[in-house]
Amino acid sequence: MTCSPTLMSLRDLPRLACARIAAIVPHAQPDAVAQRLEELGFVPGETGRVVARGPIGREPIAVQVGFTRFALRRAEAERVMIDSASVQAAA
Repeated sequence: MTCSPTLMSLRDLPRLACARIAAIVPHAQPDAVAQRLEELGFVPGETGRVVARGPIGREPIAVQVGFTRFALRRAEAERVMIDSASVQAAA
């Protein structure tokens, strides 16, 4: 018996926590934003970390994937699904 991962959005990942990216979920077909996120390195198996959040509306969200940092809007971060079992709190 295999267990399917429980997914949550990168938008909901706590500050300084990291987790494994499970999928990019497009909001429409075609979704240029979802395609661009994949081109930038937001791919399944890669680890992402929320570095900081903006003060107003908690936007933008600063995310680190590998050695690169990105500023994402909440709607963009919402497309990145992470495996909730892989979430690691800040050390």
